[in-house]
Amino acid sequence: MNYSVRQGDTVAKVANAFQIRPFDLVLFNPRLTSEHEYIQPGMILHIPNTQNPQQKLDLFDHRLEFGPNELDEMIPTFKKLGVRVEVIGFSVMKKPIYALSIGRGKKEIFYSGGWHANEWHTSKFLTKFVYELATAYESQNDWYGYNIVEVLEKIKLFVVPLVNPDGVELVQQGIYSNHPYYDEVVRINKGETRFEHWSSNIRGVDLNHQWPAGWEIEAKESPQTPWSRHYSGTEPLTEPEVKAVYRLSKRLAFAHVVAFHSQGQVIYWGYRGLEPECSKQMVERLALVSSYLPVHTADSDGGYKDWFIQETGRPGFTVEVGIGTNPLPNKAFAEIWSNNVLLALEGLVI
Repeated sequence: MNYSVRQGDTVAKVANAFQIRPFDLVLFNPRLTSEHEYIQPGMILHIPNTQNPQQKLDLFDHRLEFGPNELDEMIPTFKKLGVRVEVIGFSVMKKPIYALSIGRGKKEIFYSGGWHANEWHTSKFLTKFVYELATAYESQNDWYGYNIVEVLEKIKLFVVPLVNPDGVELVQQGIYSNHPYYDEVVRINKGETRFEHWSSNIRGVDLNHQWPAGWEIEAKESPQTPWSRHYSGTEPLTEPEVKAVYRLSKRLAFAHVVAFHSQGQVIYWGYRGLEPECSKQMVERLALVSSYLPVHTADSDGGYKDWFIQETGRPGFTVEVGIGTNPLPNKAFAEIWSNNVLLALEGLVI
């Protein structure tokens, strides 16, 4: 059997779809040198016939990458579970930016992830968290000691799991000749065609350096042209992905926000002393259930959490999940889930 690679595919995803091992896919396709090789749209792969198919993995298995296609695949399930789904904007490449919401309370809380292209584990974590939360709510079951029905009667949680879909897909699939931003991306990457280090959006703008909170300071100390990371853009709020989150944040009155990034196993909770006094007690509770270290400030500017604190005077937190070098390996998801699911639950009740 032959298979024509689609946008967003990886070796692990294709192997799982056909219930074979990634090793076997590489073995039967000599042009692939490893399980980490990029496979690009239109490439023809030979699928071996096997008498002993592998058990198909679910989307959240620690052996699989997670990107825009997987989030799209979850949307019908979310709707069936009563999760409200809203498209709040589109990326540079016109991919939808989804906001999921659940709960009936007056207190509004916001979680976000997938800001940086090589931090896609945060998108996988938040998508699974909303799924498990909605499942517990529908079945009226407690979850790790939290009465989910009671919690969601008091609060309404909004989640944007994937702020940077174009960038995530670049990290997972690489660049290819008919990609609409091929020339621009290759120029930014100085001719190199591996993208594990890429954290910006597809135009080379760092989406967490785009916020009008000390933006000028951060921009002055960062790259001055589009770059794979840290470039702040020509001014704040230029990128469509950032504008989408900005509009959502202005439209709703979030009591507090949590932005998930990787890596470091720390929780940043302050910005220039503008955070409210309650932030310290709140971060101590988050740290207690996650084992992550609370740190007052990252000594940086221009981030979403920074802007939210400055703009509203309410608590904001940046959680750096996992430890190692981005992109963290697929297997890192086990640690990320186990150390952050209680943090995300506690974030609903602090």
